[in-house]
Amino acid sequence: MPTNKTLGSKELILNYFLTNIGKVLESKEIQTASGGAVEWARRVRELRNEEGYQILSNKDRANLKPGQYLLETTVRVPAFKRGISKETRAWVLERNGYTCQMCGVAAGDPDPLGGSRSVRLTMGHIKDKSKGGDDTPQNLRAICTNCNEGLQNTSVPKPDQIYLLSQARRATIDDQRVLLEWLLQKFKLDTSPKP
Repeated sequence: MPTNKTLGSKELILNYFLTNIGKVLESKEIQTASGGAVEWARRVRELRNEEGYQILSNKDRANLKPGQYLLETTVRVPAFKRGISKETRAWVLERNGYTCQMCGVAAGDPDPLGGSRSVRLTMGHIKDKSKGGDDTPQNLRAICTNCNEGLQNTSVPKPDQIYLLSQARRATIDDQRVLLEWLLQKFKLDTSPKP
């Protein structure tokens, strides 16, 4: 049986979730369980998006706070696989001038969040794969690991109610129904007629 020293951060995180099914976990706990991995949040997304584990966050449940995660079941859902070739990655990096398309830092610059690390770039999807996006160069952009992990864009202004309602009104009926179903599930609302 492998020891923790031979397990990668993703396996350590998965083991931690599996031993804490049904328990709300804090981001600091998960990072500690990962062996202190800097990119622990990426590993959580990989477990969710690529391996199909139903790891919930505040984006899925209103009762979860930012930085809280929950694995309710071991049942996995169909997931997608990565498909970005080295050639596509190189082409996108060249097209984007080896700079983050969200904050503008360049590959190799000192990490703006401090420490001794330098900026590393990765591929970011414009339309997320979980929402039907693909791995074509038109849907990819270079982004730094900080932006990819959501560390630098935590203070992006939230859209106000008027904007959100105007966007919902402009959507097709089918898209409005999807939005309604998502909201009903997120807030656990029952719309069955009352006797």
